Amino acid sequence: RAAVEQRAVDVEIPCPPIAKALVEVLLEKGLFTADQLRAFVEKIDTLDANRGVKGREIVARAWADEAFKARLLQNANKACAELGIAASNAHAHTELMVVEQTADEHHLIVCTLCSCYPLAILGLSPDWYKSREYRSRAVREPRAVLREFGTEVPRERRVVVHDSTADCRYMVLPLRPAGTEGWSEAKLQEIITRDSMLGVTVLPEKL
Repeated sequence: RAAVEQRAVDVEIPCPPIAKALVEVLLEKGLFTADQLRAFVEKIDTLDANRGVKGREIVARAWADEAFKARLLQNANKACAELGIAASNAHAHTELMVVEQTADEHHLIVCTLCSCYPLAILGLSPDWYKSREYRSRAVREPRAVLREFGTEVPRERRVVVHDSTADCRYMVLPLRPAGTEGWSEAKLQEIITRDSMLGVTVLPEKL
């Protein structure tokens, strides 16, 4: 399996330089921001309303129920089962690890070998997650990568990169925005994004 995955990586075609240069020029001219571009790409990636719904359900429950959150961080597969959600890959058993964003640490998810991803929780993986550029740079220069997604992490906040494998997949538990106290879980789900559950973006501090 490792040999097959490596061959797939070796033959991967990187993003055409002309496309990358065009994006850089448009950003420099201020026609749109990196965050606006990211949001548009995420909107296209998630046109299917059901894509990522399980991840949003898990996060909303963790925000609303501290006891559930503790169980989720300790054993995500078991906690997800409480919601009737199978966190494991459908074709082979995988462990889901949930890491919580905090004031001291920012968590970022990547798979450096290929594109291992919590498919059962977040739906189909976005193209950028599978790209060689993201897989290599997320580990080497995570802050620079995050800035390209419109996410500026303060220098005093540590960036922790989690490398997914064939046996272990990761998901981020975003920080809950202030001002959402008393919201129903259904309403909370509306503000949770796929990219925030991968750590490339953060949710607003206050709503």
